[in-house]
Amino acid sequence: MALYHAASRALQDRLGVRGLADHVGRSVGPGIKPVAAAFLELQPLLIAGAADPVTGAVWASPLTGPPGFVRATGPHSVSVAGRPHPDDPLATALTAPGTPVGTLALDPRTRRRMRLNGRVRPSERGIAVDADRVFSNCPKYLRRRDSYEIVPGRAPGSSRSGAELTEGQRAFVAAADTFFVASVHEDGADVSHRGGDPGFVEVVSPRELAWRDYPGNSMFLTLGNLAADPRAGLLLLDWTEGTALRITGEARTDIAADGERTVRFTLKEVIETPSAVPLRWSGPSRSPAGPDPAR
Repeated sequence: MALYHAASRALQDRLGVRGLADHVGRSVGPGIKPVAAAFLELQPLLIAGAADPVTGAVWASPLTGPPGFVRATGPHSVSVAGRPHPDDPLATALTAPGTPVGTLALDPRTRRRMRLNGRVRPSERGIAVDADRVFSNCPKYLRRRDSYEIVPGRAPGSSRSGAELTEGQRAFVAAADTFFVASVHEDGADVSHRGGDPGFVEVVSPRELAWRDYPGNSMFLTLGNLAADPRAGLLLLDWTEGTALRITGEARTDIAADGERTVRFTLKEVIETPSAVPLRWSGPSRSPAGPDPAR
């Protein structure tokens, strides 16, 4: 399977970064190296993204557990203890054998992150993923959170769904310094991180969001997927109270003459789940790479 499909290549060529993308792409492979396996076992949080095999909607969701709940079971596979909550919009996708899934392990303490994309396989432990692509990302735009605690007794509350953002949800988005975006292509699924100062995600209306696509690794995996298939899922977390805001819809990318990119996202459904994540993180420090959201 080629690392870059035609839509990602088209963006690289349009912006003149194909050579840089090829250089960065040399670090991508199907194998889980020992350092990556060790990193996974330290994490209490894993973000997963996939398309629902019934509705086709793309969602991103948090999976959590004590360190060790995610672990490599071989050079090309990982297992995740437990299964998604029945109300999770990814519950069907993450238990359906062969479903393409993207995962992102992120450690705010060290500002390290690792992506592992593959396909779901049945597992007695919970969820297993056979890896197609494994690679690390740079810490750019990621805010450091120095510590976390697992909150005893915190469990997901009743989810609230709707076709547009409520006033409270709009405020939630406007205050966010981090979100995750899931995208899909016929080659598979992917989850990536977006970060910036609060306000970097613009609430255009109750059904539309927009954000600048800041310069990154020039691979254009997410934007390439969206160019080929506009379906996308967003996940925003309250890092203190554990609320998860999941949004599914479609996204398109506008590219200005100077190459500046703006992603415009149209919402189809939003699901808000209080106390979805049993983790309470310390407050963030500003990323040294964080662009000015007013630009």
